[in-house]
Amino acid sequence: MTAAVQAKHDEHAPDVAWLRERYGHLDGRDLLAAMIREAFPGRIALVSSFGSESAVLIDMIAEIDPATPILFLNTGKLFGETLRYRDTLQERFGLTDLRTLKPDPEEVKAEDRNGLLWTRNLDACCDLRKTRPLDKALEGFDAWITGRKRFQTQTRASLPLIEESEGRIKINPLANHSLEDLQRIANEKDLPRHPLVADGYLSIGCMPCTKRVAPGEDYRSGRWAGTDKTECGIHVAENI
Repeated sequence: MTAAVQAKHDEHAPDVAWLRERYGHLDGRDLLAAMIREAFPGRIALVSSFGSESAVLIDMIAEIDPATPILFLNTGKLFGETLRYRDTLQERFGLTDLRTLKPDPEEVKAEDRNGLLWTRNLDACCDLRKTRPLDKALEGFDAWITGRKRFQTQTRASLPLIEESEGRIKINPLANHSLEDLQRIANEKDLPRHPLVADGYLSIGCMPCTKRVAPGEDYRSGRWAGTDKTECGIHVAENI
């Protein structure tokens, strides 16, 4: 590690402008390797939904360091196929620090006793089952990795590779990748596919709030279909 990089570690407050200047020319696996090995060793985690494209990013991370913490939000409302896919990828890639996050049982009891909060208030349900558990789990990290891509929605069209949000650095190593890029990589490496993709699900979240996507519809149109909701709340509006 260079003296300049060590100095940033000693400050324990990485600066997004400095990171962009030093690593902004990288993306994909090269950016991941730099973040995991140089910029944030031991202080960075991947947040993965184990969704339709997750295998590509997880494969990259496993090649760099399979002990990289992976945070998986089990909301209690996921498809059984997603849970089995998580287990498949963990075994395939030898992931040694997969952490399953769940909503606080007492908060669920107080706020969603009958499990139908999603029918009354989608944002409140996501906050209870996703945002709060993740906020707690990220307390020990300076940076986290997401699987967001620019092609997914108009609101993500200008997604940066490196950003700062709510006091932490967020790395979006696949921001530049198209769906065709991801499919090509998956085919070349014979990566396991989420079983629901073949059944018409393109972007996969919680079972009650995820629908099949008809031909010609937007990639994420199956998420919270029929509402104006486009994000669960993990990514704040100005930096999604």
